[in-house]
Amino acid sequence: MLWLSGAALRLTILVLAPLLPLIHRDLNLNETAIGTLGTLPSLLFACAAIPGALLIARLGARRTLVAGLFLTALGCALRGAAPGILALDLATIVMAAGIAVMQPALPPLARNWMPDRIGFATAVYSNGMVMAGLLGVSLSLSVMRTLAEGSWRFSLVLWALPVAATGILVLAFAPRRGPPPTGISRWWPDWRDPLVWRLGFLAGSANTIYWTANTFLPDYLVGLGRPELVAPVLTAFNGGQIPGSLLMLLWAGPLLRRNWVYAALGLVVVATTIGVVFGGDSAIIWGAGILGCANAVILVLALALPALLGAPADVHRLSAAMFTVSFPCSVLLPILGGYAWDVTGIPALALAPIALGGLAIIGLARGLPVGTQPAPVAP
Repeated sequence: MLWLSGAALRLTILVLAPLLPLIHRDLNLNETAIGTLGTLPSLLFACAAIPGALLIARLGARRTLVAGLFLTALGCALRGAAPGILALDLATIVMAAGIAVMQPALPPLARNWMPDRIGFATAVYSNGMVMAGLLGVSLSLSVMRTLAEGSWRFSLVLWALPVAATGILVLAFAPRRGPPPTGISRWWPDWRDPLVWRLGFLAGSANTIYWTANTFLPDYLVGLGRPELVAPVLTAFNGGQIPGSLLMLLWAGPLLRRNWVYAALGLVVVATTIGVVFGGDSAIIWGAGILGCANAVILVLALALPALLGAPADVHRLSAAMFTVSFPCSVLLPILGGYAWDVTGIPALALAPIALGGLAIIGLARGLPVGTQPAPVAP
């Protein structure tokens, strides 16, 4: 259930990317419309995370997850029926809202379903995210050409089916541990709590690394006059997330509670960024692969921390606050990196947010209260 739900967080977003040229042509879209379509999910992830915490407080995490899965499937299918950009944007908003309310539901469910193996449970649904992203991108066009008979619209409807099926499976078979919600539970984050901001910036650093690398590595390599490296470098970065994700299935528990691990990962990010900027062809490819691996490990650790550090009744609102803080970072910092490149004409500045993310992780590691103590109990 955790793996399938994690896969649903990314599947419907990333299957769209290979179809964009066809959608661009059929709906007669301009580049501004394409850019808006691409940024809407991240904006919704930030805006709808706290309403997701409210739903969890009222309905419980399991029911919220099911509602998010069905809403995501509905939005994905509606995109296939969109006659124009407005309808396509509205359907994307529905889909992204479903994903946004699912995200804060998974950390408390990981804790409820596997209280003694929080790190492993988080690694399971994070592995689902990684694998769904790779499979969605690689299979999107094949599904359209075969099962959807060449129709990008019908293919989006088909991709909605596994998400809806996951909702049915969770509704029917997922564990029902913990008492049902009664009365009015807390849902608004405590913005005065330093832990909220520490976790938000940690997750934001991981997201910034991911989106900056995927956004700017191709243009950076072309700007260096090395266009032949674009495919192998992107493959290395995204493929490197697989061993990182698999590693966390084995070692998430022990690594989660050691501050030096976070600092070491931040150092790896900084070092590999330097290697990509100043190294030769082999160094760039290997650096991208190691960066992708480290990024996957950081993401799993960040996603597990609300369940580890928050009181049982507060995991959902701590998670929602973390996502609310983290996603604007992943939108704003890559834009600033691109702006720095435009202003100075120095391509390497577009990758500066990756190094800044690594430095931020090093700084945040010192104050993380992970230690070896058990997670706190709600009063």
